[in-house]
Amino acid sequence: MAKNDEDLNNIMILLDDLIGDQSIPRNLRKSVNDAKERLNNKKEGLDLRIAGAIFILEELVNDPSLPIHARSSIFTIIGKLEALSNRIS
Repeated sequence: MAKNDEDLNNIMILLDDLIGDQSIPRNLRKSVNDAKERLNNKKEGLDLRIAGAIFILEELVNDPSLPIHARSSIFTIIGKLEALSNRIS
């Protein structure tokens, strides 16, 4: 379980980096923040929180106003979330 917590904390750090990136439009940073809040919602199981965050982030990568470096970061985060999801299933 400690490995899962560590991975989740690393994902939160990556999300915080995107939230603080001023080159990303504000509405997209809000969506990244929504994904982070979804992961922090302790009322749901971790698998549901991960699925919800992945859904939000996948919607973002299709936005044409998202800078390429942010899109790469989001794909990295999605990959880490999917790996974590596979590990807990």
